[in-house]
Amino acid sequence: MNKVFKVGLIGCGHIAETYFRAHQYFNNIKIIKCADINLDAAKRCAKTYNIEAVSVKEILEDKEIEIILNLTIPKAHYEIAKRSLEAGKHTYSEKPLAIDFDEGKELLELSKQKKLYIGCAPDTFLGGGIQKTKELIDSGLIGEIKLGNAIFAFPGVQSYHPNPESWFDIKGGGPVIDMGPYYFTALVNLLGPAKNVQGRSLKMFNERVIGIGPKKGNKFKVSCPTSYLATIEFENNSIIQVTLSFDVVAHQRNHIEVYGTKGSAIVPDPNMFGGSCHIFTNSNDKWDEYKTDKMNLGKINITSQSSRANESASNANYRGVGLSEMAYSIEQNLEHRCSGELSLHVLDMIVSTMKACTTSSPQEIKTTCKKPNFFSEDEVKKLLII
Repeated sequence: MNKVFKVGLIGCGHIAETYFRAHQYFNNIKIIKCADINLDAAKRCAKTYNIEAVSVKEILEDKEIEIILNLTIPKAHYEIAKRSLEAGKHTYSEKPLAIDFDEGKELLELSKQKKLYIGCAPDTFLGGGIQKTKELIDSGLIGEIKLGNAIFAFPGVQSYHPNPESWFDIKGGGPVIDMGPYYFTALVNLLGPAKNVQGRSLKMFNERVIGIGPKKGNKFKVSCPTSYLATIEFENNSIIQVTLSFDVVAHQRNHIEVYGTKGSAIVPDPNMFGGSCHIFTNSNDKWDEYKTDKMNLGKINITSQSSRANESASNANYRGVGLSEMAYSIEQNLEHRCSGELSLHVLDMIVSTMKACTTSSPQEIKTTCKKPNFFSEDEVKKLLII
């Protein structure tokens, strides 16, 4: 029987409902209190999920809380994570770790100094889709990967988020901070760490219109680029072309494709947990489909549209597994997969990509990290409510 870690939630916004759903799947985490800079938001959250609402100061000082779940907006991640670590609590944040590289580096150093765990989303790479792809690639099925491409492109956060303004301010980072973590984390999981990046960027519209919620129809200013086209070289010498855009109405390209010396792989959506991997090899004359809907973190568990735009009927969403796996690792004194080292490297990729694209000057990636180990079905089962 795993220990159940008591979790304090800070940031009661749009994503919180997804983490509360994790209580249905994982046996070692329990959110017992919540806090928000907006006390009314905390009270609404507490009422919905039958927990206690407290102030941010109170939740950080609460000796019962062992892990802080940091679901604040990206530019607040650093402050809350730092305060959590200074309060002697393990911390797990929504992505990214921070929006400034030096601040992310400080958090990792502080966690080591305090001998505390720091974790960070995304944890989607732990799902059946990316793990099955990793298993096939690591088996040598498509040979040594030399190149590939990745794309995230849609009209923008304002279409589904009631408070999208922060994603479009000068520090918001647009699609790189919003969606880059999913794609970069998946690529590091499959290929290993990155070493340099170059690219270009653009801004298509100077203002946007909020499409949902109480501010629907309101216009707001766009201060950052909203499309980035980058070329990333990895330490294994593979080169991946990446498009991240809030400016595309629609497209028909695969999320990620990688090309090896013996074949090619189509990687499922890195923002999801399930999906099929497709493989084409020299010995085949067709694409073979490798389904994941029987895997523990690939089974369809969303049967109706939620308020989250990426949670439609007939897909898999097990967000929270990264938090659960970190809690298990704390108990067992193991390295966790959604680690501070991985998150800092991904943040380095994010910051370097934005700088390379906005200055048209190639950037070296300053950090490295271990390629995460394969997350076996036996390991997953240890975390699940049976």
